[in-house]
Amino acid sequence: MHQDQPQSGKKVTVWLPLLLAVVLVAGMFIGMRVQNSAPTVVVEPREQTESTLGQGKIEELIRYVEAKYVDEVDREQLVDEAITSILEQLDPHSNYIPAEQLRQINEQLEGNFEGIGVEFMILDDTIVVVSALSGGPSEAAGIRAGDKIIEVEDSVIAGKDLESRDVMKLLRGEKGSKVEVGILRGNEQKIRHFTITRDKIPMHSVDVSYMLNEETGYIKINRFSATTFEEFMKALEEMVEQQGMEDLVIDLRHNPGGYLQQATNILSQLFERKDQLLVYTEGRSVHRSNYESTGRAFFDIEDIVVLIDEGSASASEILAGAIQDHDRGYIIGRRSFGKGLVQEQYRLRDGSALRLTVARYYTPSGRSIQKNYDDRRSYQHDLAQRYESGEMTSEEQMTVADSTEYYTDKGRVVYGGGGILPDIFIPMDSVFRNEYYQTLRQYVPGFVFRYVEDHKEKLEAYSLEQYRNRFQVTDALYQEFLAFAAKEGLERKRSQEDFVRSEMNHLLKARIAKHLFDDKGFYVVWNSKDPFVQEALETLRASKPITSN
Repeated sequence: MHQDQPQSGKKVTVWLPLLLAVVLVAGMFIGMRVQNSAPTVVVEPREQTESTLGQGKIEELIRYVEAKYVDEVDREQLVDEAITSILEQLDPHSNYIPAEQLRQINEQLEGNFEGIGVEFMILDDTIVVVSALSGGPSEAAGIRAGDKIIEVEDSVIAGKDLESRDVMKLLRGEKGSKVEVGILRGNEQKIRHFTITRDKIPMHSVDVSYMLNEETGYIKINRFSATTFEEFMKALEEMVEQQGMEDLVIDLRHNPGGYLQQATNILSQLFERKDQLLVYTEGRSVHRSNYESTGRAFFDIEDIVVLIDEGSASASEILAGAIQDHDRGYIIGRRSFGKGLVQEQYRLRDGSALRLTVARYYTPSGRSIQKNYDDRRSYQHDLAQRYESGEMTSEEQMTVADSTEYYTDKGRVVYGGGGILPDIFIPMDSVFRNEYYQTLRQYVPGFVFRYVEDHKEKLEAYSLEQYRNRFQVTDALYQEFLAFAAKEGLERKRSQEDFVRSEMNHLLKARIAKHLFDDKGFYVVWNSKDPFVQEALETLRASKPITSN
């Protein structure tokens, strides 16, 4: 018995330090849990180790700022700016989208929003309905073009200094919700009240489709949204089956792109063969993905012309590049934007989103269309530099960023590294660079609205064809417009008025047609003198374009 005592004391001696260490660690853990609502403030050693870098470092820095900075700070603003700063180190198209902006962007891509369904303009601090969208809740409630929205719910909004986004906040809302609007119609003095039930309103990505002549159809696509392919096929069906369309002009000018799959779905309808490569994507962590034709083209389309310009980007360049590489048709216009990067969108916990570049896309011949972005400032001012270099007005000034030669199916040489170069160049008319013209055209919508209201009975007697062929913007009408612009605050430059007159007259006629016949009216009139469209028709008439479908 007595011999066991020294052994027991030895065990206590061995385990006592370990027991104390466990108690100490437990105490530290409990203390940290008790104070978890307070910022962790510690003094870091001068020499950073790799273990302190990476995930959590930005959060740690912001907590320091919150705890110790001399002034109050907006945490959310700091986080947003930190994220933006990080993404600026990547490429120009990886970006952070705050929650309040994400809904508007998604509406454009998804092809619909929820609201009352009116196109409006703000004229003399009054919201004027340009049109009640066909099939929308405002049309169903009886709202008409020309109606002035004076009240929304119990608030008078006429005479208020409102911007378009303010009006949209008032009129848009959840599907099924109701909003009461007060309307003044024509010369009436009494306000009419309408209760409108909000609904899903389609945002069309196909602006217009119609026949340019007996054989040739025209489709104008403004972006590639979730509904573009469906809209495109509906337009094709009508023109092929009901109007006998054989050739097609696809207008992608000022189309910034959108969903890649929508562009490849359309391309599949333009190629009869199955498994024809349309585009492929590849990135550091993304394996190569080939997008190929399905061989299920529903309509027989003979010859194709695609119209592009410096505003055609991304999915627009995918479509144009595949048509060019496979010699399926001609590309007419000016060098496209040069965006060959693929983004994926990731939702963040607070409702914001990260749009991150994950791959590059390549045309069937292997071309990358992405222009160089090493110099971010130069990238941002690329279009201005094109103006200054003379590229917009002279084909000889078009630059080839990558001299590597690629070959189309029929052996034509094409280049990459900075957009799609057209097969037929269309210079920009100098009038579009004229500062007076650019300023003057801003007064056209307001003038046209008043003009149509004052001459409605005479103008509504026209059919669209009669209007296009007979209506003329007279000298008296042009002078009336100039007087209106001057009254609205524009300083007249009489030395410039003759120079811009022809183009202003054409714009006035087209805008009046829009009020009378919607978007189709505008494009029917505008395209009658548009050099891109006229060159397309001449190309189709002169000789059958290259075909390889």
